[in-house]
Amino acid sequence: MELQLALDLVNIPEAIELVKEVEEHIDIVEIGTPVVINEGLTAVKQVKEAFPNLKVLADLKIMDAAGYEVGQASKAGADIITILGAAEDASIQGAVEEAKKQSKKVLVDMIAVKDLAKRAEEIDALGVDYICVHTGYDLQAAGKNSFEDLQTIKDVVKNAKTAIAGGIKLDTLPEVIKVKPDLVIVGGGITGQEDKKAAASAMQELIKQG
Repeated sequence: MELQLALDLVNIPEAIELVKEVEEHIDIVEIGTPVVINEGLTAVKQVKEAFPNLKVLADLKIMDAAGYEVGQASKAGADIITILGAAEDASIQGAVEEAKKQSKKVLVDMIAVKDLAKRAEEIDALGVDYICVHTGYDLQAAGKNSFEDLQTIKDVVKNAKTAIAGGIKLDTLPEVIKVKPDLVIVGGGITGQEDKKAAASAMQELIKQG
């Protein structure tokens, strides 16, 4: 089980400072969609250069032109690139093919997918590396989380690794660990804490025990 830090509401210098605080306690750093929108793939490049030993995920949430976009993110240094589960099968296949060429990985974000079990099964057959259940900001504000959704995809996914994102905090992490995802993605549960290093360390400790 790995821990991924999601960075969404920062610029490049802030991202680098934040990762410096917690780098020994995380496995993957995510350049979130808002950062990519504000800063472009330069953010991926600079964070990867600053932390060559960490894996970097580019949260592009690709919907189309997948081969091209995976190629561009790969050039910038991304190790993992995201595509939406709502994308066409042909787009997901294009992402997987390009990622394999570049020795990178593809994470499918299931945000807003209605029939999770059915779509997860279909996507699993396309050769992706990760399938991620994700409660976005707008639903988190309404008190939703992805914990039950994780069990739903764990029941059907045979090949890909499973991941979970959305509203995970230190006190809810044990509930997540019980379902045994391969990747736990945390944003505000670390970045919103006063002592970010202590929060990341405590989470990594729980994950290792799990």
